Amino acid sequence: MKKIKTLTSLTILLFFGFQFITAQEKINQLDAQGNRTGLWKKTYTNNRIRYEGQFEAGKEVGVFKYYSALSSDFPIIIKTFKKGTSMAKVQFFTEKGVLESEGEMEGENRVGKWFYYHSDGKTLMIEENYKNGVLEGEYKAYYKNGKMNEFLNYENGLLHGNTKRYADNGVLLDDLNYKEGKLHGLANYYNIEGKLIYTGNYENDEKVGDWEYFQNGKPSNGSNMKQ
Repeated sequence: MKKIKTLTSLTILLFFGFQFITAQEKINQLDAQGNRTGLWKKTYTNNRIRYEGQFEAGKEVGVFKYYSALSSDFPIIIKTFKKGTSMAKVQFFTEKGVLESEGEMEGENRVGKWFYYHSDGKTLMIEENYKNGVLEGEYKAYYKNGKMNEFLNYENGLLHGNTKRYADNGVLLDDLNYKEGKLHGLANYYNIEGKLIYTGNYENDEKVGDWEYFQNGKPSNGSNMKQ
């Protein structure tokens, strides 16, 4: 009876050992067409894991995790691929696993809305929009206390339209306008108390016309100075 139990235990061990070896052999495989298929894992020269994820017919599917060469404790990038598309939800982390930013990518290009976080990995720092890998539309930046830092507008990767910048107490400091990346149009500058200190116009990043200067909200002796 004891001998039978020993043989049974040995059979079980051999079975699971075979299963383990078979599973190992299925890593980093190619299909009949030479495309990557199934589970793939790659390492750095120091043998730390570089990435792991699943392929189907040479295309990434599901969740891929990428690691730093210095640490394998947490992935520094997690990509979740949408089957049948080139789109993926992407999250970037510090080596300690703290979320830094997240959004969607199509291939190597960022698309749509992206979010960036302060060092706690939770408090929103920046909210921006991409089109074909470049900034497009509204850009919002926040202080750690939740107050607005900047409100910008982009077109084809360049500042275009109204821009506002604020102090960390919510007071407006700059109210500017841009055209194709250059200051263009009316510009108003305020002090930390929210009082207008000077105003005028820009053309192609240069001051033009008369600029007005203020002290304590009233025109100063330097008002209407030609720039």
